[in-house]
Amino acid sequence: MSEHGVVVTDLIRFERVLPGPLERVWEYLTVPELRGKWLASGPMELHVGGRVELHFLQSSLSSHFEPTPARFKQFENGCSLEGRVTRCEPPRLLSYTWGGDGEVSFELTPRGEDVRLVLIHRRLEPRHLVGVASGWHTHLDILGARLRGAEPAGFWSTHARMEAEYTARLAEG
Repeated sequence: MSEHGVVVTDLIRFERVLPGPLERVWEYLTVPELRGKWLASGPMELHVGGRVELHFLQSSLSSHFEPTPARFKQFENGCSLEGRVTRCEPPRLLSYTWGGDGEVSFELTPRGEDVRLVLIHRRLEPRHLVGVASGWHTHLDILGARLRGAEPAGFWSTHARMEAEYTARLAEG
């Protein structure tokens, strides 16, 4: 199965097969300390209408030190966004608004000892597609590494590689 995302006008979709069990992957989506190891920490109220706070600090996602690229220096010490839970069906489905840029959904399905994760980020501004696709791809790579017990690659080098790839893919149509 491809580890790349699909980008369609105003949404991106990723599918990954991750080491299970289902409840463990769910915890990595919802428990702040675990989510902070691959995406962003912060509290999450697991009910429709519940508040979501995401506190990003890319330098903390891997032990591989990489300097923050100049164009992202404003995020070097972290950044945050807020949202609201729009769907919550533990341990299989979680959706929430993503700041002012759409909605993110995670759907988990058991697949033997593994778990199929489908991530869809909807209602994106076209100018944000490459950056958001690159970011999700990088974060999902880190999640996969964490669930396998491996040390993830550096965030910024992976992000730069994926950004170049998604720019090329979008240019191809």
